[in-house]
Amino acid sequence: MKPKILLVNPPIYDFAAYDFWLKPYGLLSIAGYLRDKVDFKLFDYLDRLHPFVVKRNELESDRWGRGRLYCQKLPNPACLENIPRYFRRFGLPRELFIDFLTTQTQSDFVLIQTMMTYWYPGVQEVIEDIRNAWPKAKIILGGNYVTLCAKHAQELGADLSVEGTNLGPLAEFLDIEPDSEQPAFWQGYENLNVGVLKLTDGCPFNCTYCSVPKVYGKFKTRPLEHSLAELQLLCRLGVENIAFYDDALLFEPEKVLMPFLNEVLTRNIKMNFHSPNALNARFITSELAELMVRAGFKTFYLGFESASLEWQKRTGSKVSSDELAQASQYLIAAGAEPASITAYQILGHPQTDSQQLEASMRFVNSLGIRGMLADFSPIPGTPDGEFCRKWVDMDEPLFHNKTAFPIILLGFDETNRLKDLQRQLNRSLPNIQKH
Repeated sequence: MKPKILLVNPPIYDFAAYDFWLKPYGLLSIAGYLRDKVDFKLFDYLDRLHPFVVKRNELESDRWGRGRLYCQKLPNPACLENIPRYFRRFGLPRELFIDFLTTQTQSDFVLIQTMMTYWYPGVQEVIEDIRNAWPKAKIILGGNYVTLCAKHAQELGADLSVEGTNLGPLAEFLDIEPDSEQPAFWQGYENLNVGVLKLTDGCPFNCTYCSVPKVYGKFKTRPLEHSLAELQLLCRLGVENIAFYDDALLFEPEKVLMPFLNEVLTRNIKMNFHSPNALNARFITSELAELMVRAGFKTFYLGFESASLEWQKRTGSKVSSDELAQASQYLIAAGAEPASITAYQILGHPQTDSQQLEASMRFVNSLGIRGMLADFSPIPGTPDGEFCRKWVDMDEPLFHNKTAFPIILLGFDETNRLKDLQRQLNRSLPNIQKH
């Protein structure tokens, strides 16, 4: 008889959260590798198409499938009690999961994934409910939190923690050999309007603020046919929007993205593509921009971080101001709407003063594209994260919170001023675009 495994994407405890094409892709991928060898059930706390959410008719999706998450207000954690923001629990009510556990046959194993290190209270909640309802089930944790905060994660009491992308310990624990040629387990959802793809793993760069090299290792490509098969599976399931979770989607585009998009066009696949993980503007050429627009890219998020040349050199020299300007011109010339192009800039980085950030914001605005402030999260094990020990206790993952850290570093008023300025600059864009 096949073993029974429950997959759980936990609720989020945070000051802010939004369904920005959020899917537990690592969890679904592992389940896909084990398909046909296991009986699966999925409980995704962040599923906005769950009947509970749909019945409330309050959380509509935008035209690209994004939207607000169901949430409940909570007291701030003790260590963040001085942060003047509302703390919330995002996701389906806890009672729904408890009812689910009591009405289902007990699983042999429960796989839980979480991304942000400071979201661990949601994992803690899920483990507690599983232990109460299914005391014999073996609990397995994976994801960025487990990899970056291994010692802290062990204290939650799971039976196995899987760090990084090495599935050997998981295969041994389950006594099942995974088949990595299989697509992710998207069939776990009753209703699905958004999917995720990765054409590559890892990143060839080594930015001082980023955890990708530690979590995913060296850059490597996935087989083209594997990615196309998963895309076609998502098409059959009725998905209209695909978010790429690659950390270096445009690296060596002639070997990876361009062959993929050419196949999309050849096979006449109609899909809206999105790039929430930030595209590297350095690799955008006129030819690539034209191909991306023609194949279905609808939103373009470019990683910029700062216009300061000194800061760029210190943190990895990933993208220069001239490269961002050139990439924007190529995309607009290819037919992308300027309002669909967004440049991320880091708010609250410990080595960027407000004057540098303001200059970066105004530079992005001068290009006629949107700016977005990405709140800095100090990540343990990265040079910039370790530097933040002078302000916060990095051994407590709640202090990694991206809403809290800029306020701790810059103050509440200055953080708000910069965010208000970004909103004002974005509102001015239609006038700039007319010229």
